[in-house]
Amino acid sequence: MSTVPSFNACVAESIRRNWHGDALTDYQGVTLQFKDVARKIEKLHILFEHAGLKRGDKIALCGRNSSNWAVAFLGVLSYGAVAVPVQNEFIPEQIHNIVNHSEAKLLFVGDVVVKSIDADAMPMLEGIINLPDFSIFHSRSERLDYARHHLNELFGKKYPNVFLPEHVNYFEDTSEELALINYTSGTTGFSKGVMLPFRTLWSNLAYCERMLGSRMAAGSNTLCILPMAHMYGMTVEFLYDFCHGCHIFFLTRLPSPALIAQAFADIHPSVVISVPLVVEKIIRAKVYPQVQYNRLRILLNMPLVNKKVKQRICNLVKEAFGGNAFQVIVGGASLNQEIELFLKSIDFPITVGYGTTECAPLISFCNHEDFVPGSCGTPVDRMEVKILSGDPENVPGEIVTRGMNVMTGYYKNPEATAEVLDKDGWYHTGDLGTMSADGHVFIRGRIKNMLLGSNGQNVYPEEIEDKLASMAMVSECLVVQRGQRLVGLVYPDYEEAKRMGFSEDELSQIMEQNRQDLNRQLPSFSRLYRIELQAQEFAKTPKKSIKRYLYQK
Repeated sequence: MSTVPSFNACVAESIRRNWHGDALTDYQGVTLQFKDVARKIEKLHILFEHAGLKRGDKIALCGRNSSNWAVAFLGVLSYGAVAVPVQNEFIPEQIHNIVNHSEAKLLFVGDVVVKSIDADAMPMLEGIINLPDFSIFHSRSERLDYARHHLNELFGKKYPNVFLPEHVNYFEDTSEELALINYTSGTTGFSKGVMLPFRTLWSNLAYCERMLGSRMAAGSNTLCILPMAHMYGMTVEFLYDFCHGCHIFFLTRLPSPALIAQAFADIHPSVVISVPLVVEKIIRAKVYPQVQYNRLRILLNMPLVNKKVKQRICNLVKEAFGGNAFQVIVGGASLNQEIELFLKSIDFPITVGYGTTECAPLISFCNHEDFVPGSCGTPVDRMEVKILSGDPENVPGEIVTRGMNVMTGYYKNPEATAEVLDKDGWYHTGDLGTMSADGHVFIRGRIKNMLLGSNGQNVYPEEIEDKLASMAMVSECLVVQRGQRLVGLVYPDYEEAKRMGFSEDELSQIMEQNRQDLNRQLPSFSRLYRIELQAQEFAKTPKKSIKRYLYQK
């Protein structure tokens, strides 16, 4: 790999450039300006130095999104240590496994996580630090104790007059130095710590700046919904926004659709970064009830007024996302086809990207003007993408990619690394896709999710699920295989059913009608044998994808 600019230099330059600007806000809470962030980072550096931490030491972070999580993460990287972000949804045993496997020396924890973890289960840790106030929860180091208790004094000795922009000078990273280890699983047997060098962060950052930078003014508001311990949220919602000089708001509570909708209305973000589930729920709850009535449908079919009606609906959707976003970016999974086609039909600025943790995360993307429905953009800068298929435009094959965004491998797991990184540097994603002649990538499913029909045909459950999800009273769905038969698992829209007065039997009848209507749209080998109702929502990952493996009986 060729040498690339320092990522930490980008962080430092943004801080100096936006010194008096608002940087980080805990939604409905305290705001930190860029100079406040710099001051907190400097104190963390003093703490690390006096506690004896060296460049390259691992420091883990586990807690809900917050300004202090962001400060701690930037503090770790700009010191030259290696960050180990841990998803706060993991159970204590998983957190212990990751901390131990990564050989972390410090652990920053949120106020919820701290109540469940066991310091004795993480014997290599020298200390556990509370994220809300950076106090010490547990220490095995006298040097750490002393540094924390005398931190203000030590800071005052180093900067006796005033802390100025010229004092912001961070560790100058090189392209191949390790920046962070991001774990895709918390279990001991399947711990895969993705090793991401600084080049991957810089490359993603530079691409976002090129694609989004001219449309977002420094100081504009953005809303961080996705977990920052996940690379999608970390890179696109946090690191890029911070380096661009945006004012980032963090939802410090569990991001329910109602809370997110209220935050959009309060913050008016300049861009919306989301996962499909959030977009779909907002559209169905806030927009569809206002547009799905007969008078508006009739007007939409009248050529003379059709354009004005579409513009009115488009403005209605924009208001649901705060009224100020130049586009809504969806990633993490495919957008429901019905929702996507509705948004494109009213010329709403929607676009979909594609990536993986192993690429920090971007593989393909394009702005809404170039977005093709059903696709997830074209290869991003400094990345090649190809489909392992004899006819990549028509026959799905595995998506492989190589370039500056690709990880160096899985931490202490050469076997797993060899399974996905070949000798020519191609990363094998495990996703199935096709690619149009002009380079647009279309995801067709996961190789491991692919089912084998009774006649030997390949069945892609995601394609069936996309159709089923648009049918009456379906809130969430999953297609699984029971023997030789395909079964649809459906969590119905129980709120709507209650409003309509539907009984459980009537819901079952509706689902049977859905099954028959769906099967008429499908080839014989991929038709559903039955639909089973689920009493509870499906269990999901932090990025709101259904944990499919839990339902594969």
